[in-house]
Amino acid sequence: MTFGKGCHLHLIDGSAFIFRAYHALPPLTRKSDGLPVGAVAGFCNMLFRYVENNKGADAATHVAVIFDHSSKTFRNEIYPLYKANRPDPPEDLRPQFPLTREATRAFNIPCIETEGFEADDIIAALACKARDAGGQVTILSSDKDLMQLVGNGVGMLDPMKNKRIDRDEVIEKFGVPPERVVDVQALAGDSVDNVPGAPGIGIKTAALLIQEYGDLESLLARAAEIKQPKRRAAIQDNADQIRISKRLVELDCNTPLDVELDDLEVQKPVAGDLLGFLNLMEFRSLTKRVADSLKVEAPPAPTAVTAPAAAIPSAAEAPLPFDTAAYDCVRDAATLSAWIARIRERGHVAVDTETTSLDEMRAELVGISLCVEAGRACYIPLGHRQGTGDLFGGAELAPDQIPMDLALSMLKPVLEDDAILKIGQNMKYDAKILARHGIRVAPIDDTMLMSYAMHAGLHGHGMDELCDTYLGHKTIAIKTLLGSGKAQITFDRVPIDQAVPYAAEDADVTLRLWALFRPQLHRARVTTVYETLERPLIPILAEMEMAGVQVDRDTLSRMSNAFAQKMAALESEIHELAGGPFNVGSPKQLGEILFERMSLQGGVKGKNGAWGTGADVLEDLAAEGHDLPARVLDWRQLSKLKSTYTDALQDHINPETGRVHTSYSIAGANTGRLASTDPNLQNIPVRTEEGRRIREAFVAPPGKVLVSLDYSQIELRILAHIADIPALKQAFREGQDIHAMTASEMFGVPLEGMDPMVRRQAKAINFGVIYGISGFGLARNLRIPRADAQGFIDRYFERFPGIRAYMDATVAFAKENGFVQTLFGRKIHTPEINAKGPGAGFARRAAINAPIQGTAADVIRRAMIRMPKAIAGMPAKMLLQVHDELLFEVDEAAADALTDRVREVMETASDPAVHLSVPLTVEAGRGANWAAAH
Repeated sequence: MTFGKGCHLHLIDGSAFIFRAYHALPPLTRKSDGLPVGAVAGFCNMLFRYVENNKGADAATHVAVIFDHSSKTFRNEIYPLYKANRPDPPEDLRPQFPLTREATRAFNIPCIETEGFEADDIIAALACKARDAGGQVTILSSDKDLMQLVGNGVGMLDPMKNKRIDRDEVIEKFGVPPERVVDVQALAGDSVDNVPGAPGIGIKTAALLIQEYGDLESLLARAAEIKQPKRRAAIQDNADQIRISKRLVELDCNTPLDVELDDLEVQKPVAGDLLGFLNLMEFRSLTKRVADSLKVEAPPAPTAVTAPAAAIPSAAEAPLPFDTAAYDCVRDAATLSAWIARIRERGHVAVDTETTSLDEMRAELVGISLCVEAGRACYIPLGHRQGTGDLFGGAELAPDQIPMDLALSMLKPVLEDDAILKIGQNMKYDAKILARHGIRVAPIDDTMLMSYAMHAGLHGHGMDELCDTYLGHKTIAIKTLLGSGKAQITFDRVPIDQAVPYAAEDADVTLRLWALFRPQLHRARVTTVYETLERPLIPILAEMEMAGVQVDRDTLSRMSNAFAQKMAALESEIHELAGGPFNVGSPKQLGEILFERMSLQGGVKGKNGAWGTGADVLEDLAAEGHDLPARVLDWRQLSKLKSTYTDALQDHINPETGRVHTSYSIAGANTGRLASTDPNLQNIPVRTEEGRRIREAFVAPPGKVLVSLDYSQIELRILAHIADIPALKQAFREGQDIHAMTASEMFGVPLEGMDPMVRRQAKAINFGVIYGISGFGLARNLRIPRADAQGFIDRYFERFPGIRAYMDATVAFAKENGFVQTLFGRKIHTPEINAKGPGAGFARRAAINAPIQGTAADVIRRAMIRMPKAIAGMPAKMLLQVHDELLFEVDEAAADALTDRVREVMETASDPAVHLSVPLTVEAGRGANWAAAH
């Protein structure tokens, strides 16, 4: 259907749907693996209701769901502080964002997002285009920012209240018609989005001014006529700021679109696709309802993986019920002294802190909760505030709180007492918060890491999930205290009487989990893993994270500009190859050029009728010798480097320290690898020149250098040991070039004068085999025919038969036991290993790789844990851990001594627990920046 008169376009604000679903429903996790799916469930229910109700006179003929692509948009270039106050999404919501996109596609509804633009801009562009084509538009959202679009055939519908928002409703809300909404917003600003506006001018005052003067520019031109002195000064003194604010709030109807209106025609869901997705998510009731609606049979429910039986208390061990009303609120020194006496009597205490942020380097301490036995917990309010304060905070402290300095001075001796065990859930966070107040918390037990040591691969290890799974109790949801969306508050604004049950319950839950998990470590035979690889790492990582690494903002800025220039040059080259200009960032336009204008082979259209232009498609075309897709790949890579690193890293520089402070997740990966977040410094690409250059921005202060030490081919060495491959072990013992040796063994070519291309092929096979690479994947990596690639792999297994034997034995062990193990005893559970269908191959590859990657992770953990003692007294500190590399900052004069000492620790890290039959070797480098050191 050609879009035009008589057509009705529905534009669904997908981001609003997600947050509405997340905050409206209790937390939900997929039972098979603990994946958070509550928001996805709510989102799917909302889409299903929409599809079911899309009938009658207002039914859509065309529809799309619009999402925000990322937090950074063109508005941040106009005003860098735009949305700077927005908190990061909740940790359990982040993995659900991509699933909501998959859900949208499963419902056979177009899913649209554009990098650099907000969902509102895309909605504006589509609405304007549909309006100009003579169609009708309904925007399904209650977002006030979209109300500027209302009129001339464009309306809004609040889907939660089922209430239409037309011109009259906009006037009622803003005091002006839709065409003047932007003027009012520019004056009033928006504290949530950090739009400055005019100080002291609210919506009502802004509306009165616009009504009187007609529009914003007339008001600014005639500001001297304003009678009230404060209003006049606010307008005159902030004219430039107001104009910037207008640019921030005004939606861009010229936002580039990757789709045409005709592509958005309503399509019925494909039963197999939709039911398959819902079943994969384990939404049993919704799967049945959808199946009934589509008049097909619902697929069988997947087999759920439950918590180990030994971890669930029996009826005879029924725990004490939770009674949040019984928790104490400690408001004076005498009561706190009594609690400290109880702690000393018991010899252990569960500790939890409440703060204003998840950023440990900037969060303010609000309160501390303690628990000494199940059901006996308290909360100590320290920084709760009351009143509204001003633009910069400043609300006064609520009454009846112990002065923070006094409370911390009383708690410091017990929290630092080595004879008293401190128990926490993700204790690294609390330890950093307290360290900023001069308290060194030790010794520490961590229930999150106990669960991780026992249950890696079975489920998540967050407190709420563990409490639900092992204690059968739903904790108080933080959103019931903080609210959600634009009305969300920080914990210091929570009334103390509401904070007590929430905060004290956290400590109570933590102590109960500890009492349950502690004896199970021995039964699960992971006590050594927990005590030697998990628990000791907490203070090590806390110190590294607090130290941070110095980053040169000017270097990042120069790189951003250089990348922008290279991207512009590539665009010109791409346009020339394409025979004319087009939007390089538009998959739709690119697909039409490649497969229609240029008639290249291998194109496949998706369900929306657009040609697929993903990286895999372009890599295949580039491998066939086509220049255009190769240049587009280069352009995309530069675009990602610019947006993800050289631009975004600047926002992560702490204004107080001038350094970037990443956060490491000890329990982030099932194999034991550490995960780096906020920002992720482990994914900085190093295979390209441009990617490597980003490391130049990580610098040493004057008088110091950065020293990098990196394990050489550690996973191949571990494979040689585990699979007992004599040729590989001999090569490592003799210090041979392992990739050249492999090429010589496989292809019968001499080591001397070897063709670099042959060595490159052997290297790709060496590393690919560890990750279970297929002939198809190797063909793409080497850009060779698939048959040749598969032949290489077959020959590899023939030459090194021990590798195939290892793989088969590992899979058989996983199928029999439900887990695999590293050489150090770490268990990685494999719940999907016996599954059928598409996921079976992935589960098999993961099981094969886990003992190798996990052992390598264990080795570097052991090295890190030994490092503080090894470098004690040296003018040096450990800054970063990235895969198999450790990065240090050290005085120039001590760089040689540090290198020697660290190398010795790293190369002997497997001893005496595991005697590898191949040596571990470490490569070292130093420089004024990270790129020079590595």
